[in-house]
Amino acid sequence: MTSTPLAPPACPVRRRPFRELLRVEARLFARSASSVLWTALIPVAAVVVLAVVPATRRPSDTYGGLSPLRVYLPILMMYVFVMSAVNLLPAVLAGYREKGILRRLSTTPVPPSRLLGAQGLIYLGVGVVIDVVLLVVAICAGVPVPRQLPGFVLSLLLVAAATLAIGLLVTALAGTERIANALGMLVFFPLMFFAGLWIPRAKMNHPLRTISDYSPLGAGVRAVQASLEGHGPAAAPLLVLAGYAVACGAIAARRFRWR
Repeated sequence: MTSTPLAPPACPVRRRPFRELLRVEARLFARSASSVLWTALIPVAAVVVLAVVPATRRPSDTYGGLSPLRVYLPILMMYVFVMSAVNLLPAVLAGYREKGILRRLSTTPVPPSRLLGAQGLIYLGVGVVIDVVLLVVAICAGVPVPRQLPGFVLSLLLVAAATLAIGLLVTALAGTERIANALGMLVFFPLMFFAGLWIPRAKMNHPLRTISDYSPLGAGVRAVQASLEGHGPAAAPLLVLAGYAVACGAIAARRFRWR
């Protein structure tokens, strides 16, 4: 009588390397003071300042009948994603490539693609957590709870996908960490300008507003603001965000270099 050999426990073994990689990368991120400062403290501090000043909680004709707090809340949410995915992530990945870490990973059981997945989860996860904190602070200051929660979540997910794709494209085009930092900053300012950081969308003239509508963060602010107001995001900004995610992601995949 022969016994049937037991099959090896495949799933837990396969998952351990990625979990360990995710844990190590998360610890490295937490030790980086600049990453935590620019990604978390600045937008949270800005929302707190807007929340404690009475004048910024009152509706104003200058901002289309909304309060400055309600206008700048979605803009600061966009800031979190663009800082994490477009400014910080490319510098880290380009630095890994420049130091040969991606090349060495290709010779181990953990492929370099898992490093991309771990980095993407860390930076986008941090972005989601900080955006939740921003929303909670704003709600405590009188901003209503999003009346279109599914549309709100969908809008943020598409913003996350679009900014991650743009960040990977910057990584693919940057040969070194220094170039990645320069390209990230070069992309950051136009993105945030058309999101309304310096000139709110309600005060933009028609040409600027049109360009903003077709920019990734302008579309993101438009979709998130509509969800906060209870109208639900229109199809146009969602399609713009999806288009940036697909187009930039496809180009990044073709141009990405592991060494």
